[in-house]
Amino acid sequence: MVVQAYILIQTDVGKAAEVASAIAQVKGVTLAEDVTGPYDVIVRAEARNVDELGKLVVSKVQNLDGITRTLTCPVVHI
Repeated sequence: MVVQAYILIQTDVGKAAEVASAIAQVKGVTLAEDVTGPYDVIVRAEARNVDELGKLVVSKVQNLDGITRTLTCPVVHI
């Protein structure tokens, strides 16, 4: 089963569109949109398991320029 998550991202001022565009190119990201509110970008991502999701967030998403903070929210099926 694929693990899916929303990644809520805060960026440097004025960097939301640039960050969303860069993240959209990352393998495993299915949607990246710049938004208003407490977060600047919301990403939908998927991976084979929780470990792969963690690697995606830490090694690919968090390393992009302009990102100051992330919050990963795994999708659950209740």
